Amino acid sequence: MIGFTLNGRPVKWEGNPLTRLVDVLREDFGLTGTKEGCGEGECGACSVLRGGKLVTSCLIPMGSLEGDDIVTIEGLRDTDQGRCLVDAFAEAGAVQCGFCIPGMVMAAQALLLTNSKPTEEDVRLAISGNICRCTGYDLIVDAILLASRKGEGLW
Repeated sequence: MIGFTLNGRPVKWEGNPLTRLVDVLREDFGLTGTKEGCGEGECGACSVLRGGKLVTSCLIPMGSLEGDDIVTIEGLRDTDQGRCLVDAFAEAGAVQCGFCIPGMVMAAQALLLTNSKPTEEDVRLAISGNICRCTGYDLIVDAILLASRKGEGLW
């Protein structure tokens, strides 16, 4: 039995400790905002926060999570920070197909938690592990900088 915090709630999970976090989030907890893109930790679609740090959940075995704190896009969206980010993405026109956006929002959150006033270069570096095929990175960078300005004091 593995116990950890998921989106602010203590949870327990039992199964093969080598099962990937992305699979458990989607299949066992119904948190489908976390997507599997590449399955190799290269695209960022499965990004979540683990102890406040951005990780790719397709590379995290469940057996390593005992006592950890995991936040998914579903947990983030219900916070003031999450609403600010989602609103900024919409306002900047940074959403098209939406597949990569949860991972991009999680990358933005991780950045803003450590640097609430990032430069454009900081933002581009922070999202460099996330692939977007539709919207393009300029609008996503604009959205994160907008969230930083509008959410001053949130991070």
